[in-house]
Amino acid sequence: MTIRLPREMRARFEALAKATGRNRNALAQEAIRRFIETEEWQIAEIQAGLREAEAGTFASEDEMEEVWAEFGVERRRVRGE
Repeated sequence: MTIRLPREMRARFEALAKATGRNRNALAQEAIRRFIETEEWQIAEIQAGLREAEAGTFASEDEMEEVWAEFGVERRRVRGE
């Protein structure tokens, strides 16, 4: 596999390899591994959410109020509620 990096990114990448004492190949493999794991996780979560939505599995309004309260956020009311 061959990739081309912008000059600044390549310089930063090489500096990182030097600072960590690792070769560029090892750093690239690690970066790609992390990227793949993150993307796979995100896709799986989105797909799970879509399956729940298609099944009509939604949080109740009370459950959502608890979630908002946990984060210290008060739900904004829509006019007429």
